Amino acid sequence: MTKSELLQIIANGENSGVEFKRDNIRPEQLAKEVVAIANLQGGKILLGVDNDGTIIGISRPDLETWVMDTVFGRYVHPIILPYYEEVLMEDRKRIAVISFPQGISKPYVVRHHNREDVYIRVGSTSRLATREQQARLYSIGGMLHAETMPVPGTSPKSLDFARLDNYLRDILLDPDIPETATDWEIRLQRLGFLVAGADGHSVCTIAGLLLFGIKPRRYLKQTGLRLMAFPGNDKEYQALLDEVLDFPLTGRFMIEKKSKTLVDPGLVEHFAAAISPFISREAAEIDQDMRREKIWLYPFEAVREIVINALAHRDWTRFMEIEVCCYADRMEVISPGALQNSMTIEKMIAGQRSSRNPIIVEVLRDYGYVDARGMGIRTKVIPLMKAAGQEPVFEATDDYVKTVLGQIKRQSKPKNAPLSINKEASTSIDASLSGLQQRIIDWIIENKSISYDKLAVLSGKDKATIRRNIQKLKKSGRLERLGSKKTGYWRVL
Repeated sequence: MTKSELLQIIANGENSGVEFKRDNIRPEQLAKEVVAIANLQGGKILLGVDNDGTIIGISRPDLETWVMDTVFGRYVHPIILPYYEEVLMEDRKRIAVISFPQGISKPYVVRHHNREDVYIRVGSTSRLATREQQARLYSIGGMLHAETMPVPGTSPKSLDFARLDNYLRDILLDPDIPETATDWEIRLQRLGFLVAGADGHSVCTIAGLLLFGIKPRRYLKQTGLRLMAFPGNDKEYQALLDEVLDFPLTGRFMIEKKSKTLVDPGLVEHFAAAISPFISREAAEIDQDMRREKIWLYPFEAVREIVINALAHRDWTRFMEIEVCCYADRMEVISPGALQNSMTIEKMIAGQRSSRNPIIVEVLRDYGYVDARGMGIRTKVIPLMKAAGQEPVFEATDDYVKTVLGQIKRQSKPKNAPLSINKEASTSIDASLSGLQQRIIDWIIENKSISYDKLAVLSGKDKATIRRNIQKLKKSGRLERLGSKKTGYWRVL
């Protein structure tokens, strides 16, 4: 670090990532500042500078050894390896600069007097973390999955056993369905949906309540999904829609002859039905079947993917609902909490996977709500938005992750296949079809004479996979082939 760079830092004063200290500070006090800054975003501590920015200089003999071996080696845990340097100022005074990045093994603690104290940075001060803040740090550091935490006031009766039976029997094809209440409790504890409470009685975990709970917001407010719509480009007093959905995340399905029919909608299906009027409109023209086709202002599958992604990966230690806001020119989805572990926007876009809530993700994958590869942002959201002439915008802070979708500017008659969706697809098709099958439907709506070869190219799958999925669509009554192989065409039912 140059002298001019250091003087600029001093001139800017203390902040969330910069602390000034004299070098006669006690080691546990310096460790407190290190831990608080490391638990935030990392930063620098300047030794030899007073709180008001006055340069005092360092005088402690062998300061580097004291910092490395005593402060960082004895008091800070887990270990952090800082960068230590000294800068000589004009008046021959030296300032020690201790730099260290954001910690990846949070929470960092100060070990002193047989205690481990967790500190966080709030503005330019360091203070003890509250219980909720500690839980958040443990979650960020991967040492705690908040989804397994117990929800006070709940019991096995808080869960919808019709959905649980449907999950085990029809979704997982489990050959051993529990018969007694005791058997159910044992199985649900092993699945991570229940946990033994302080009094020995079973209570729901966050995952269990979110996935299968009866009115889960009764016990855990943040399990709701808040939908808002406004006529303008900002939040206004008069909203077109302001509703909080309170349903278990999973739907209940009837499985027969390899077809899946939605019997009882879950949160995802209720969301699709509630938001559809605000992200679509009827075409001005009547099509050849004497119907007005629904035009989507955003790619429906991209919207669905973003909301499910928020539900799967949000920070459940935050006491706020996920917000979905529709404006005149855009849609915003705000998921409470920072990105999990060491994930960044760049890594997410590149396709890197890091699950904060593995139980929730696995159950959603069992139902087919999420892509088996866990790359929905990269393989669905971004391509669909680019096909619509828009780039999705992702923003991550310490408090939330926001996704912004710009509204599609297009002619009244839909021409862009990835943006189309069957008129009856607002609930049942999305619930019963795989992602590939839904895309096949979309492409066929755009081009009724599309070939197997073209579908294979568009999907990135081999022709055998395309044939197999088309056969499933035909057997389930979703698709019909009319005419000959050469001159015929597909019809979506």
